[in-house]
Amino acid sequence: MKIVPIGIWGGYPKANSATSSFLLEHEGFHCLIDCGSGVLSSLQNYLPLEKLDAVVISHYHADHIADIGSLQYSRLINYYLGKPLKPLPIYGHQEDPENFGKLSYKEQTIGIPISKEETIQIGPFDVSFCETKHPVYCLAMKFQTTDHSIVLTADTEWQEELVEFARDADILISEANLYEEHVGKAPGHMGGSEAGNLAHLANVKQLILTHLPLHGNIEEILQAAKVHYDGSAELAEVGKEYVL
Repeated sequence: MKIVPIGIWGGYPKANSATSSFLLEHEGFHCLIDCGSGVLSSLQNYLPLEKLDAVVISHYHADHIADIGSLQYSRLINYYLGKPLKPLPIYGHQEDPENFGKLSYKEQTIGIPISKEETIQIGPFDVSFCETKHPVYCLAMKFQTTDHSIVLTADTEWQEELVEFARDADILISEANLYEEHVGKAPGHMGGSEAGNLAHLANVKQLILTHLPLHGNIEEILQAAKVHYDGSAELAEVGKEYVL
C-alpha cells in the first residue's frame, strides 16, 4: 500500500505545482484522491493517465475538481485515436447534484455516489467516509486493507468526530491550511496545532500535513503540529512515496 502526494497547496497551485491531491496504489490498483488545479499535469510524472483505475472526490470546490474536465478529455481523445478505455469511475457525494452530474461524461467517466452512511469497495480498498465541517458538503475518507489504513481529513475545521474516524490509522493526511494566528477565524480549515492534536488523540502512527497556505513559512505549521503530536510528522512532499 503506497500513497504519493501529487499536489500540496490549498486554494490554487504555486507555479509548476498542484493543489492538494494524492495517488493511492495497492495490488496494481491506482486511485486518485481529488483532482484540482495542476493535478493532471503533476500526476503524469508518476502514472500514465490511462493506468488510472478510480478517482475519489471529497467535495466540489475548484481546488479539488478543476482538472476533472481535462481528465475526461484525455480519455475522449484516446477514444478518438482508436484506443478506447473502459469508463473511469469517479466517486463523489450527491449533496450537490449539479456537480455530481458532471462526473459522468460521454461514457468516458461515470459518477458513482458515496455517502457517510456506507462503506464501499473501491478496488482492493474498503472505503468509509465522515462528513467534515466546511462551507460546502465535504467528506473525509478512510482507505483500509486487511493490515493497514490511511485517513484523509479533506477540508475541515476541527471536529471531534474525526478523532474516532482516524483512530489508530497508519497514516493521517490532514489539512493544515492556517497559521496559528488564523485558527478559529477562517471557516472550514485547521491549523497545524489542530492537526497535531487530532493525530495525538487518534493515536495515529504518522501525520502528513497538506492543503498548505501559499503565503508565509509553512515550516511554522509543521512546528505547531509537533507541539501536540510527538510521532512522525512532516509536510507532504510531492512525489515522495509513503509505503505501508
